[in-house]
Amino acid sequence: MSNQISRRKFIKTAAFGAAGVVVLPQFLASCKQSKGSSADDGIIRLGFIGLGQQAMYLMSGFIGMQDVLVVAGCDVYGIKRERFMKRAMNHYAGTDQKVDVYEDYKELIAREDIDAVIIATPDHWHAHIAIDACKAKKNVYLEKPLTFTIHEGQLLVKAVRENGVILGVGSQQRSDANFQHAVKMVQEGKLGTIEKVNAYVGAPPTPYDLPEEPLPADLNWPLWLGPSEYVHYNSQLNPPISLDPEQNEQFWGAWRWYKELGGGFTTDWGAHMFDIAQWGLGMDESGPVEIIPAGYKGTQFLTYKYANGTIMTEEPFNEQNTKGVKFWGDKGWIEVSRGHYVASDESLYPPAVEATEGAYETKIPHLANFIEALRNGTDPVVPVEIGHRSCTVCTLGNIAYDLGRPIKWDPAAEKFVDDPEAEANRLFNKSYADGYPLG
Repeated sequence: MSNQISRRKFIKTAAFGAAGVVVLPQFLASCKQSKGSSADDGIIRLGFIGLGQQAMYLMSGFIGMQDVLVVAGCDVYGIKRERFMKRAMNHYAGTDQKVDVYEDYKELIAREDIDAVIIATPDHWHAHIAIDACKAKKNVYLEKPLTFTIHEGQLLVKAVRENGVILGVGSQQRSDANFQHAVKMVQEGKLGTIEKVNAYVGAPPTPYDLPEEPLPADLNWPLWLGPSEYVHYNSQLNPPISLDPEQNEQFWGAWRWYKELGGGFTTDWGAHMFDIAQWGLGMDESGPVEIIPAGYKGTQFLTYKYANGTIMTEEPFNEQNTKGVKFWGDKGWIEVSRGHYVASDESLYPPAVEATEGAYETKIPHLANFIEALRNGTDPVVPVEIGHRSCTVCTLGNIAYDLGRPIKWDPAAEKFVDDPEAEANRLFNKSYADGYPLG
């Protein structure tokens, strides 16, 4: 029975009460007037900042929605701007729709006609661009992990609320029926008291060690680095693409695996899986109180302790090392990942629904939820505060790894407990390159 049911795909979403509500794209067709639109025509106009692989997935989802127009894109790499323009104009062929591209994101957010920006840059740029967009009164869809440091996240939450804009986080799993149902079962007490959670995500980042390579002629490397410390160029950071013939990225940009530019698997997949664990445990407005790195005095896995006694470990729950989450209660268990759901009892399974094809970003109606939020003037299913709390969990893990010892955290105050060394860590509050102030 377990093998049979685990092969089911529960991709289309439904409303699951406290576990979250999302909407299908066809619902948006009935929404004619947009509260999130600067124009009187009800059209939501989007600008994209960062035009790599993830942005292309996102554009394919947004561009087909009724009363949504993609009007601009920005990237520091010329060939990516060309690809973006080509795809957008192919979509709008036969219309008078105009699409512009920019190298500097500040030109894009200065446009009064743009209602929301989609930010899919490397992590080290997230906070600067998002905060500037908030100050320009732009709504924001921001890829995860939300920010590079914990302090950046605190500033971004403040910027969103002070400027009265809407920010949605690219945590698509919260709009996935599998994860919604698992959380529903946990929160309704179907597993009893949750004693532990396995949330497997992968290894922390390592120091940058890629060899230096010649810069492409159309890549503005100083602007790509922006607020980050300097590292030399390597093509693995920006996977090569071509337009004639068209050849898209063959792998994800490797910047995410290095300390100087990203948070490794701890933030890349942790922003998804630790996020689901936090949600299930009812910790969206809180977090762990102690974090112990793997390797410390025989600790096998990165470990998070919560004030109520629940333990979360960054630990595989099957032999395949599936990136996912397993909730263990005193009455049963559920393990869930993308396209996979197994539980200790048949009563814990979600209803089977028809599977859909395509990239995960577009077959899960997360993007539609963001547009609905803009139209209604409400928070999306993953608002800025939740994105910040989930990102904090990830970053705390990397700070514990950096220090090589346990750290204690006060989630209410968002401060370390009697630990000046942790407060001075680069992932709590870092310095930036000259000319890139934050806040």
